Amino acid sequence: MSYRDVVSRRVLTWALVAVGARMPVAMAPLALVFLVRERPGGYTLGAALAAAYVIGEIVGAPVLGMRLDPRRARPQLAAGLVAGALGFTGLGAFPGAPAPILAAFAFLAGAGPAAAPGGLRTLLTSLVPGHAAAQALSAESMLTFGVWAVSPAAVTGLALGVDPRLPLLLEAALMASSAGGLWFLPAGWAADEEDGQDGQDVSKLRVLARAWPVYVTGAASLSLLALAELVLPALLEQRGIGVGWAGPLLTVMSVASAVGAFVYGLRSWPGRLRTRSAVLMAGMSAAVTLVALIPAAPGMAVALAMAGLLQSGAMLTRNLSLREVLPPHALAAGYSVMYAAVGAGYAATGSLAGALLRLAAPSTAILAGVALTLLLASAGWWGEIRAGRSARGAGAAVPLDAATGPEGAAVRGGRDAERRL
Repeated sequence: MSYRDVVSRRVLTWALVAVGARMPVAMAPLALVFLVRERPGGYTLGAALAAAYVIGEIVGAPVLGMRLDPRRARPQLAAGLVAGALGFTGLGAFPGAPAPILAAFAFLAGAGPAAAPGGLRTLLTSLVPGHAAAQALSAESMLTFGVWAVSPAAVTGLALGVDPRLPLLLEAALMASSAGGLWFLPAGWAADEEDGQDGQDVSKLRVLARAWPVYVTGAASLSLLALAELVLPALLEQRGIGVGWAGPLLTVMSVASAVGAFVYGLRSWPGRLRTRSAVLMAGMSAAVTLVALIPAAPGMAVALAMAGLLQSGAMLTRNLSLREVLPPHALAAGYSVMYAAVGAGYAATGSLAGALLRLAAPSTAILAGVALTLLLASAGWWGEIRAGRSARGAGAAVPLDAATGPEGAAVRGGRDAERRL
């Protein structure tokens, strides 16, 4: 297995477009807090705006993802990115507007481009040979973790050193440039024969619903990230460690995640995807548990690095599992539903941890979050086993094998290599 098949001019163009689309997403929550923090009740308002933004993502991803036309996705993706740019522009241009208006802008900024991550991921895998899908998704994960590592520092520097409005206006410019960059990429990707038929939306919804175990496990994987990000400052205070160490520790976790994504793409791994996912989720949970129990910063850094290393692999197995269970016409919508599911998992775990912090120590809140994560992961694993048994009992064919032509053959060959069965 090698990354050579991923390196091309079209993939480089895709990476530039993806950075323009994803950097604003990574910058948005913190930028919203800085935008209004000088107003009365600014931090509370900032949290409310961030919540409106996330709700927009959760609502927009499945609704807009369902409507993507695989063969002509470019104008739909561009329209969503332009809508997001308008939302960020409104926030940056009118920071003193009433809270409901700012919340509406934040919702638009989150909902408009919410289908872009799923559409861009599907487009990426169409730009490489089928057998290189794992490497392409690994490269995407490395890019994503790099963006998330850089974004907090960029927001803080621009908001505090120049103007609180500047991060939002930069996000608008990046998202608009991403919309324009889509015209340097293919208009869409290959799909199966179901596209364009009457009742396609109903059929797609049924297909997506059958993949619910993958979404549940995906939500569980990001819920651990919510624990690390949201409870870590309080945990450091509990341990008598300076809260300023939260940034470097989370950077360690992001760097380890990028390394894990790179390592995952270097070779094929044994076992079924659901088995790998269960092992990686168990390892992540153990690492986050150690974070809650270790009293010193160096030990916490090691545990967070291990959690990040395993987290990237867990996320990649979920994306590969969607490729395994969904037909081509539903793949972009499936990625969008996954995007919404992991956002919901992040929000749910963060809310649970926040509520528990009022009643218990931060370490206890983390352990409760780990228990919730394991419950979700177990439910997803059980659902995948049942779905596999039902498919074998019914003699069902694997949907992706329905792809025709050379691309379909490449996908089948890539999946056989990926499974190593």
